[in-house]
Amino acid sequence: MSIPFTNPLPIPVLGFCAYSGTGKTTLLKQLIPELNRRGVRLAVIKHAHHNFDVDIPGKDSFEMRKAGAKQMLVASHVRWALMTEDAKDTDPELPHLLKQIDSDHVDIVLVEGFKKLELPKIELHRSAHGKPFIHTHDQHIQAVACCDDTELPSELKRLDINNVPQIADYVCDYIANWKPCPVDLPMAPSCGCELDNSTTLSVRQGIDKILSYVTPLTATETLEIDELDNRILASNAISPVNVPQHTNSAMDGYAFKLGDANQAYKMVGEVMAGHAYAGTLQAGEAVRIMTGAPVPAGADTVQLRELANEQDGQVTFEGDIVLGQHIRQAGEDIAQGQTALAANTRLFAAEQGLLASLGFGEQPVFRRPTVAVFSTGDEVCQPGEPLKLNCIYDSNRYTIKSMAKQLGCDVIDLGIIQDSEAALAEALTKAAKQADVVISSGGVSVGDADYIKTALEQVGQINFWRINMRPGRPLAFGQIDNSLFFGLPGNPVAVMVSFLQFVQPALRKLAGEQNWTPTMVPAITDNPLRSRVGRTEFTRGIYHLAADGKLHVSTAGAQGSGMLSSMVKANCLIVISEKDDQLLAGDTVYIQPFADLL
Repeated sequence: MSIPFTNPLPIPVLGFCAYSGTGKTTLLKQLIPELNRRGVRLAVIKHAHHNFDVDIPGKDSFEMRKAGAKQMLVASHVRWALMTEDAKDTDPELPHLLKQIDSDHVDIVLVEGFKKLELPKIELHRSAHGKPFIHTHDQHIQAVACCDDTELPSELKRLDINNVPQIADYVCDYIANWKPCPVDLPMAPSCGCELDNSTTLSVRQGIDKILSYVTPLTATETLEIDELDNRILASNAISPVNVPQHTNSAMDGYAFKLGDANQAYKMVGEVMAGHAYAGTLQAGEAVRIMTGAPVPAGADTVQLRELANEQDGQVTFEGDIVLGQHIRQAGEDIAQGQTALAANTRLFAAEQGLLASLGFGEQPVFRRPTVAVFSTGDEVCQPGEPLKLNCIYDSNRYTIKSMAKQLGCDVIDLGIIQDSEAALAEALTKAAKQADVVISSGGVSVGDADYIKTALEQVGQINFWRINMRPGRPLAFGQIDNSLFFGLPGNPVAVMVSFLQFVQPALRKLAGEQNWTPTMVPAITDNPLRSRVGRTEFTRGIYHLAADGKLHVSTAGAQGSGMLSSMVKANCLIVISEKDDQLLAGDTVYIQPFADLL
């Protein structure tokens, strides 16, 4: 039986499937260098049907892994390898494995095995083996590589299993013609406003529906490095230099060409940072060297100053010495021509510093999204003015504006709009002309005055949803002309939680950030927690590192939807999933830290 497959990468994945003994590995060993010769950068994932090891007993990495390390990363200046212990009763999951591939440096992933998955494949078949075809029960076979005496249906692409250049041609054509699967965008109601209050969605369904409407901005501008904070990079930043630019010393010490044990070396000079040794170091010679100074030509090893004995123009060394120690190779951090920062990266201090270190004075970024914000309700008063009888001060507009600014958006404040259909319709139309996103708070719950709903029906295409969450059950989302619209609930905490869960991912995608997901961290709850099966509960919490060395979280007091003080006290949301109705103190929960935004 075939198993559905979704490619999580922005590059094609092509499988090679066959029965054992057909020669998959033999073909790939010939195909890979042929594709490399043509400039194709590729990764390979192989499915092994048995236990296997990739390390040698006695090596440090092997011994540390066998001692219990869940992951072991071993690295040198030419390669690094991450070995992960992840025992499962079932086969490994290909989408998870694919996410480990660095797709920025690969044009295609070739997969050997996983023949039960519904991924595009080339079937390898040798009629002399007497095995049945795979394509007869797998519609995802794109082509069959076989011998001349094999009979195939005319509609199937035929390849010569012994003609590696022909198969390489097919792979290159597959890369050139491959396109990501189009997202099936749900259409907004063509008749205006969909007042279907029976529509109830999970949090995940709500997020997915919203993101399917969001098309990232494409307009760009070029800014100086100082102006790049919190902006989204519009194109790959390709390093014009090696980092480090020169092979250099990682320590203060002595550089030399490694000779015999206990050998004495003749001192011939000194190399300071920012300077270089003019000649070539000969065997038996050494120079003093400072951290960061270029290693002289001819030298291949550095020993620490503390382990050196210099006397009468000669130096000897104590301790074990390994060829190449304490030397940083040119380009080992970032090689010239390598992508230093990928497009669609949000830039902060570290990214700005990296760009500056490579000599960039400016970079192209996507334009900022513009967000228009207003509040509704005759009961809402402007802060700074006298509070009217039976009214409240408007806080929602200010929390929304602050969070939008934290995400790098330009904000238009439309103030408080009175409860009238004409005023709201005018405000919505005006906002949509000025902004990429329009956000209101209040007026979307069952029982609220219908002015905003009827106004939205006039000017836009809107869905009203009930989200299975607390706080923040009612949500309106849709389009007004070319702008996105969010109608958030009226309770102050519900507004902030709804913004975090629904507006934030939309604004990040609109701004050009790709594949952003909120940070979720496991923690031990110090309080019993209650919810209801089928509903996601977002409880305000305070997390801390406890004396046991583990992350613990406790609730931030009363959880009323109007209690903004609890958001001030909290530093995270405790996320109680739909499947849980009760968690006991000591159970593990997931928390969403405010550090991403608040």
